[in-house]
Amino acid sequence: MTYAIIGSGAIGHAIATQFVRQGIDVMVANSRGPSSLTDMVRALGPNIRPATIGDVVHADVVILAIPFGAIQAFVENANAAGANWNNRLVIDASNAIDFPSFKPADLGGRLSTEVVAETFPGARVVKAFNTVPAAKLEAPPAHAGGRRVVALSGDDGGARSQVAALIERLGYAALDLGTLRQASHLQQFGGTLVAQDLIKMA
Repeated sequence: MTYAIIGSGAIGHAIATQFVRQGIDVMVANSRGPSSLTDMVRALGPNIRPATIGDVVHADVVILAIPFGAIQAFVENANAAGANWNNRLVIDASNAIDFPSFKPADLGGRLSTEVVAETFPGARVVKAFNTVPAAKLEAPPAHAGGRRVVALSGDDGGARSQVAALIERLGYAALDLGTLRQASHLQQFGGTLVAQDLIKMA
């Protein structure tokens, strides 16, 4: 299984840190190119592989750790690089936020991850890693005698199971909220779980 993180900002760096802690190789790509990731590799170590958009489109699992508004541009660049999303697992870690009001973006009644799923035709899309603050997401998952909770949702049950297994492998406690609609009031931006740091006790 190969993994790629799109984005090297706070969320991307946090998720990459957990891959490194578990000794899992992961590609990282951003809009500025592999040379901009030198400091990240120096800080996190050889499990981080700076990559191009052309590299990451071939990963089995692609984690979107970029702003919601940047996803369309990424997809256009990825498609130009020969991306085939059919049956690929895409994890949406974004939040659809209207700036500067910092309120949920108006998507005409659609959920942000439904919009993302439409952008990646054929992909199995799961929402995860979007509710925990970046600093907490980067901290060791084991905390206060338990493990930090990472919520997930998606309309493909098999894909949810795969993402839950990855979350557990990274050291977190996975919380499967069901379908995107079932989880919307909890996980979408403005929902109950957003910006919460929950711990599952052993």
